[in-house]
Amino acid sequence: MRDRLLTRPRAGVRWLRRRLRRAIRGGRLRLEETTTLVHVSILLFVPVVVGLLTYLSTRLDYLSFFLFPPLAAGTYALFANPEHEAASPVRFVAGLTAGAVCAWIAVGVAVFVVYPDQPASAIEADAPGAAFAVFLTGVVTWALDIEEAAAFSTALLGLLVDPARQTSFVASVVVSSSLVAVVFAVWRQRFYKQRARYLYESTTGADHVLVPIRGDPVEATTMIAGRIAAAHDAGKVVLLDVVEEDSIATAERALLGNGADAETDAGGADAETDAGGTDAETDAGGDGAVSALEATVADLEQLADRVETVLDVPCDVIVASSGGSPATTVRRIADEANCDLIAAPYETEDGDVTPYVERLLAARMDVLVHRSCDGRTDWRQITVPVRRAGDTAHAMIDFACRLAGETGRVSVAHCIDSEASRRTADQMLANLAETPDYDIETRVPKASIESFLRQVAPATDLVVVGASRDRSTASRLVSPPTFERIDDLDTDLAIVAHR
Repeated sequence: MRDRLLTRPRAGVRWLRRRLRRAIRGGRLRLEETTTLVHVSILLFVPVVVGLLTYLSTRLDYLSFFLFPPLAAGTYALFANPEHEAASPVRFVAGLTAGAVCAWIAVGVAVFVVYPDQPASAIEADAPGAAFAVFLTGVVTWALDIEEAAAFSTALLGLLVDPARQTSFVASVVVSSSLVAVVFAVWRQRFYKQRARYLYESTTGADHVLVPIRGDPVEATTMIAGRIAAAHDAGKVVLLDVVEEDSIATAERALLGNGADAETDAGGADAETDAGGTDAETDAGGDGAVSALEATVADLEQLADRVETVLDVPCDVIVASSGGSPATTVRRIADEANCDLIAAPYETEDGDVTPYVERLLAARMDVLVHRSCDGRTDWRQITVPVRRAGDTAHAMIDFACRLAGETGRVSVAHCIDSEASRRTADQMLANLAETPDYDIETRVPKASIESFLRQVAPATDLVVVGASRDRSTASRLVSPPTFERIDDLDTDLAIVAHR
């Protein structure tokens, strides 16, 4: 009974920890969406800036509290649309200042022309004065190309300021708007435009790529892994040969470990292996088996040399016995070898994806499954269809940019059913495309994903699609994954599953 009472609190603590981890991960994934990041920034920075200005207004006489309503609205407009052409710190300061100056001129005209016989302190804002201030503001902002909505608010508020304090009001506008502009410029340059470095794991990961070799060495998949790893200075490729029996794995390791003398040692010399001193030939099962192992090892070494020579990326070779489940072995070796991406060849059985590939895609790490069409090892024209913004979309685009290189072209697309969805799709793709330091084309076709990809396939070297891990079995039965619906596509296909 006592053990049960102790077990229940522990189970509750574990449950709370799991929920907390999921909440943190969910929050981080939501933060990776540009719209969410912008809203969070508005919640954090706009109140802080307005609060700071309010504090300064209580300490400095020339900072007018009248300015704060248009200043708050203008600050929100800056942070809400950081990539818009109007989101310029210079335009922001110039626009508000122009509104204040136009109010100053309108009040001066009223003092000296309209009400010359009244004291300046007795002049109040009237309809003609307000109309003149707004008209003058419109003319000035249009002529100087500094149209700023908040400038009109500043002009109207300036009419309420005592004529004797108009100069200090203009100075107040210049100082306070400049402070906001500096905060916005630093935020946009140091954080918003660098958000990929801080938020998107895919742009800093995939340095070490594991390539499981099943059967003959797959050069195309190995090269796609090498090109992804080569984009980072710390990149590395690890070739993994998974065999069924421990004795074969031991013999193959011996051949690989003996380097230049592998052929001599495998032909009958007394070369001992790490498994306990038996000959590689005996472990392998005879002359025929040793010859097959020699051919396998030669292919692996040749493939590793090609990666190192062509791409200038270090390439290691690991041999492991499957121990029952090849997919489990691949995931285990990837973890032990400190690899953060698995790049595996695409496999089918009776027209369906093999359980091995399905298990790899379900692994809680980055996985790229590559289906080669014609053995291509260089990809310059790449199309990335995305369903929604998120970490998987960023990973797909990042891999595409690495593969295309400086001379390639990456096109990101989102298919829509009706024109009503076009604006939302354009904004989503714009947010995705501006994250990497790469010129990306965006496309919003009104078509199904299958028909669109079949249309662009002849001019595309590679199509990169995502593999959703959060769909139920029933959902997959009703609507199969995209990569299963385009299995007849006449171009290379990369399926990306992001952790």
